[in-house]
Amino acid sequence: MIALHGVTKRFGHAVALDHVSIEVTAGTTHVLLGSSGSGKSTVLRLILGLATPDEGTVVVDGTGVDGSTRAGLVKRMGYVVQDGGLYPHLTASENVALGAEGQRWPRARIDARVAELAVMAGLDRALLARYPRELSGGERQRVGLMRALMLDPPILLLDEPLGALDPLVRAELQGQLGRLFATLGKTVVLVTHDIREAALLGHTITLMTAGRLVQHGTFADLVERPATPFVAQFINAQTLAPSPSVGR
Repeated sequence: MIALHGVTKRFGHAVALDHVSIEVTAGTTHVLLGSSGSGKSTVLRLILGLATPDEGTVVVDGTGVDGSTRAGLVKRMGYVVQDGGLYPHLTASENVALGAEGQRWPRARIDARVAELAVMAGLDRALLARYPRELSGGERQRVGLMRALMLDPPILLLDEPLGALDPLVRAELQGQLGRLFATLGKTVVLVTHDIREAALLGHTITLMTAGRLVQHGTFADLVERPATPFVAQFINAQTLAPSPSVGR
């Protein structure tokens, strides 16, 4: 389980998170939903130990995240960012294999895992020899997901992973992610501003604005029982997604 308890984070005079408490149940997909500047990505940075809360605590599987525990906890997490976050001077295969090489896996084991992940991510194995600039946005995102899954971590953190893709590719990858999450049974925290993506992928949704938690629950809770006028406005500002059961 991942939990933030009463977390406040400031960057200078700007308050990124204001006494936020969130619990992510193990084995579920938890979506952090909100517009730009709502504090969603800051939550991921705190979970990863890339930032330290000014107040409150962050706990991952019973261990507080701080300077002394971060290295051990990060090994339990895969991290996916927009456009894959790939190293441009490495091929797709080399990008995927980085973590395993750092763990000194035998080459045969690395090659077998990369091939397995290519099938899982729906990536043509011929593309593994290409550099990121030679791949499409959707292909780069698949490589980024493969890299995050290379060491089979129990936790996946995804920060707007599909935000830069065109609608057709985005819809295809949304469906693929939903199937992957269901199959792998990992604890997933997904940051997005897209209400359809939240509905398709999230077991639980936390809607945020201006560094505060506005409402927490299922997609149906947000649509049918909005806690504030802002929730209804946010939902209605986008084309409503289909039922959360779609794609599950």
